[in-house]
Amino acid sequence: MGGHILVDQLAAHGVKHVFCVPGESYLAVLDGLHDASIEVTVCRQEGGAAMMADAHGKLTGEPGICMVTRGPGASNALAGVHIAKQDSTPLILFVGQIERGMREREAFQEMDYRAVFGTQAKWVTEIDQVERIPELISRAFHVATSGRPGPVVIALPEDMLVEMADVPDAPHYEVIDAAPATGQMQTLAQMLASARKPVAILGGTRWDAEAVGRFADFAGAHALPVGVSFRRQMLFPADHPCYIGDVGLGINPALLARVREADLIVLVGGRMSENPSQAYTLLDIPVPRQQLVHVHPDSAELARVYRPNLAINVSPAAFCAALSEIPAPQTTPVWAADTEAMRQNYLAWSDPSKVKTPGKLQMGEVMSYLEDKLPADAIMTNGAGNYATWLHRFHRHTRYATQLAPTSGSMGYGLPAAVGAKRVWPEKTVICFAGDGCFLMHGQEFATAVQYDLPIIVVLVDNGMYGTIRMHQEKHYPGRVSATQLKNPDFADYARAFGGHGERVETSAEFGPAFERALASGKPAILHCLIDPETISPSTTLEKIRAAALQAQA
Repeated sequence: MGGHILVDQLAAHGVKHVFCVPGESYLAVLDGLHDASIEVTVCRQEGGAAMMADAHGKLTGEPGICMVTRGPGASNALAGVHIAKQDSTPLILFVGQIERGMREREAFQEMDYRAVFGTQAKWVTEIDQVERIPELISRAFHVATSGRPGPVVIALPEDMLVEMADVPDAPHYEVIDAAPATGQMQTLAQMLASARKPVAILGGTRWDAEAVGRFADFAGAHALPVGVSFRRQMLFPADHPCYIGDVGLGINPALLARVREADLIVLVGGRMSENPSQAYTLLDIPVPRQQLVHVHPDSAELARVYRPNLAINVSPAAFCAALSEIPAPQTTPVWAADTEAMRQNYLAWSDPSKVKTPGKLQMGEVMSYLEDKLPADAIMTNGAGNYATWLHRFHRHTRYATQLAPTSGSMGYGLPAAVGAKRVWPEKTVICFAGDGCFLMHGQEFATAVQYDLPIIVVLVDNGMYGTIRMHQEKHYPGRVSATQLKNPDFADYARAFGGHGERVETSAEFGPAFERALASGKPAILHCLIDPETISPSTTLEKIRAAALQAQA
């Protein structure tokens, strides 16, 4: 039967987890999962399921698998597909579909999935013949993982899923890759030898722990300063002497100046899109004033925005494997002292003990506590909002696969990402950072954490508003507060109502003991941290933003 054949193909390609919201449109697939070795995580909303699958794809490099029903289910899942698109995450979304004979009559929950998902997925298809399931599933895995990874959407007509066929399994997919072209590594070596102010910026996907280690070794041998792109801090160890910070929102001004002054930028894996490029101002378009080496696995991304001096069309992993072709310099590079100075600047910038803000709960002290307490392999997740600045600026990632954060800026991502991470790697500590607005975008997935006994800890930072929007509102329309205020529940009670552990934290001194009790509970937990609304970021307040805006208008 088609539904069982599909499940067999997933198993043949190594799938171990499926995240879903069930629907009658794909009952035959659910029946196939009943006897399969694949673990199923039942979610509370399709957007959360897709975000969990995205988290799986980010952590493992293998396609996250999500299954949803037609119409409203597919619409809800679109948020997760958009994240996977912009974040270059391998993901396969299966959508139940109406029977083939009903198409184009606007049947119950009918949608044209090619039209709906066409701009957000690498490939959208519909399986019309049960015999083609192995072929098309195999292709989906190849498309999702090769070149620039991304989402694939497959519609499954309900009647096709109950048809019978006898077909062999497709062989396990292999990710397509290549090595740098002849002479490219030597050209890079020459460009590096001629530089006076080089900088490397790491981003994108198709990395692994070995690649991260290889680039760290290369940077150390060359005293090369290394930054990471927006929300890609797990790509280089923050305790490495060459690490100088993240090139993203709220960038360290000294790091921003260093990138502007660079005479050579080695961009590995990333695209330097809007946020890392500071709204496309950091590099001139189409020809940057800095020499640019761009390494990317998708040829369509090379010279798409920036014309590189050297374009290397390989994955970051393949590029890092080839770095051994570049010998270490015989003398200390001329930029070594500059690298050390930038390193010290980063250490001062990322020291939370130096930051004081209004209110009894100091987020700097919270971050200091967590930096001392958490194991190096703890996985940190977040969605979107000003609260994330505390995590991105002050948490020092030293291991690969410890960060789940949407470069697309999607609110609500942190909680389902934490659930997905803990479901895949239950032995690891998983901490979700969320704002009050961000959390309730997918807060219902806390029930999923409870259902599967996943003891994640949510640090919920509550300032009673959509803080990022309020910040921009005060900057551009000072004093005219509109549509940004929130009235929130007691989130500690919320956690307990679902069967988890919940505590209310109002002072810095209360955070540590509450965190210890949350760990000891062995339950999913929410620490409801109430901060002063003026604490809009580590570096300013709403009052200061408003005053500056009013002065500018005067």
